[in-house]
Amino acid sequence: MSIIEKAASRIDQQRQAAVPANPGQAERDAVIAGENAAVPAVTQAIAAAQPGDATPMAMETATQPAPAGSPRPATRKVELDLARMRELGMVTAAGGRTNLLEEFRVIKRPLLKRAFAERAPGKNPGNLIMITSSLPGEGKTYSSINLAMSIAMELDHTVLLVDADVARPSVMRTLGLPAQRGLMDILVDDSLDVSDVLLRTNVETLAILPAGTSTPHATELLASSAMTSLVGELANRYPDRVIIFDSPPLLLTSESRELASHMGQIVVVVEAQTTTQHAVKEALQRLEGFDNVNLIYNKTRDLPGIEETYDYHYG
Repeated sequence: MSIIEKAASRIDQQRQAAVPANPGQAERDAVIAGENAAVPAVTQAIAAAQPGDATPMAMETATQPAPAGSPRPATRKVELDLARMRELGMVTAAGGRTNLLEEFRVIKRPLLKRAFAERAPGKNPGNLIMITSSLPGEGKTYSSINLAMSIAMELDHTVLLVDADVARPSVMRTLGLPAQRGLMDILVDDSLDVSDVLLRTNVETLAILPAGTSTPHATELLASSAMTSLVGELANRYPDRVIIFDSPPLLLTSESRELASHMGQIVVVVEAQTTTQHAVKEALQRLEGFDNVNLIYNKTRDLPGIEETYDYHYG
C-alpha cells in the first residue's frame, strides 16, 4: 500500500468514527456546510448587516407588496418652501395682505359656493374644479397653486391639488419638489390606492396628488371607468374637500376635454395682451356643453404706461 493509500485509509477511518448516531442529521449537516462554503460572501454580508442597512435583500423586502388585509403605509409628507413661494409671488398664509391674496379671495368665493351647493341629479360634483387655458404659458399652473393655497386658508375646507397635466406636469417642479408616482400610476395599477401616492404638506389643509408616470395612453386613461371611480372617490371621501385639477391646455391636447367631462366647474385662464380672441373662442368651443365655465384674466395692466402686474380678474 502506498503512502497516499495509507493516508486516505486513515482519513476514512477518522470520518467513520466521527459520524453521529443519526446519519440523516449528519447528511443534512454536510449539505448545509457545503452550501455555506459555496457562498461565504453572501453569508457574511447578511450576518454583518444592521437592521437599517440598505443591503440588496433588505431593499427587495421593503418593496414587496403588503399582504392582503394588512394596513396601508401612512401617507407621505413633503415640505413646501413657503419663503421661496412668497419670493415667486405666490399666495401663502404668512405672506401678509397682498393684492394677489385679495384677488384670489374674490376668485375662490363663488367657486366655493357652487362647490358645496346642492346639485341636480346626474351633474358632476361641484367640488371638482379644473383649471386650464387655451395655450401653454398663460398661468394655469400658477393659478392652480394660488387658488389651492387660498382655499387652504379657509376655516371649513381642505384642498387637494392634482397635477393632471400629464403630458407636461409642472405643479411639482413649480413647488420645487421632485416628480413622484401619482395620478397615472393609480389609473394603470388597480392595486394602488390614492393614499399610496398622496402627499401631505406642511400646510395642514393642503395635499398634493402628482401627475405620476408618463404614458402614451393618458387620454384613454382619463376617459376610463377607473378615472370616473377615482374622481368620485376624491369628491366624496371628505365632505369639506375641494379638488383642484391643473389641466393640460385645451388647444394642444385631447386630455383636457376628457378631464373636463368629470368636472363640476371649469376655469379658463386667459393671458392679457397675449392670448388672441380667436384662441379664447376656440378653447371655449372645446368646452361647449359643459356647465359652470369661468374665465380668469391674468397679467393685466391696470393703466397704460404702468408696469405690468400679476393681477387676476374673475368673470
